[in-house]
Amino acid sequence: MQFQSQKHQEQQNEYQQQREGMFKELQQEQTKSKKRTKWILVAVILALVLIGGGYAAYYYLLPGSYDNFAKCLTEKGAVMYGAIQWCKYTQGQANMFGKSFKYINYHDESELAGLKTRPTWVINGKWYEKVQSFETLAEATGCSWNK
Repeated sequence: MQFQSQKHQEQQNEYQQQREGMFKELQQEQTKSKKRTKWILVAVILALVLIGGGYAAYYYLLPGSYDNFAKCLTEKGAVMYGAIQWCKYTQGQANMFGKSFKYINYHDESELAGLKTRPTWVINGKWYEKVQSFETLAEATGCSWNK
């Protein structure tokens, strides 16, 4: 009986060691899995940042749709006066040009005596009050406005 009890004890010890070994392997595998998940997450975030930054740089460097038209207006002496900080009509005129507005010769309303309406374009001494269509600006300057 004592032999069976000793054999039973050895089997239990062996079984306990196997369980501990399996538990240790499982813990190691879980640790590896967590590390792998963290690296994948870091890689995905980095990829998104790079893609977003690349798109932003591409968009910033891409010319505006009306760059040539805006440059031509400025070359022909067209000047736009307005109050871009608060006047929705001046803002609307600027938004028509989009990124190309940076090429428009724009001045604050305070620089033109007698200004009553915003925006006001001055082209060859003639005043064009309110928001002007590209067609009107093209006719007044001889510039082509097609994209």
